[in-house]
Amino acid sequence: MADALALALNDQLPDHPAEVVPMDGFHYDNAILDARHLRARKGAPETFDADGFLALLRRLRTEKGDIATPVFDRSIDLARGSARIIGHHQRLLIVEGNYLLLNRPVWLDLSSIFDVTVFLQPTIETIEKRLIQRWLDHGLDPEAAALRARGNDLTNAKTVLTESRSADITLQQ
Repeated sequence: MADALALALNDQLPDHPAEVVPMDGFHYDNAILDARHLRARKGAPETFDADGFLALLRRLRTEKGDIATPVFDRSIDLARGSARIIGHHQRLLIVEGNYLLLNRPVWLDLSSIFDVTVFLQPTIETIEKRLIQRWLDHGLDPEAAALRARGNDLTNAKTVLTESRSADITLQQ
């Protein structure tokens, strides 16, 4: 939805100022997760560099030049540093990620960056269905996809649903 919104805004506005800034580029590297015994929890709030993400958002808010950002590459299951440039003219930013409204240290500090917050709130059944489909789309067989979705992924989704602060706008899905 974030990408669709950015495309729609850029179709309507001169200079294409909208850009999506996903938090996924701030996944800790697998070597760090292994050292911290967190690999099985990858995708949970503690497996992200939340401080680094906050620092990037502050830079994007205050600096005028082009800024390099990391991108998560799902095909290799790793973040690639400085893999994308957000241009100096792209300051209509749509920040996307699961934990942007999380009521925990560091994540709470994000609220000072945002002008408007939107929470997409599907049912847990819809989330489970989408998670299974995501893993099917990545080549897992149906049993493995369901197992992966119902494990850590669904746990993380429940964290989002139960520990997020209220948004300015909530969209039921």
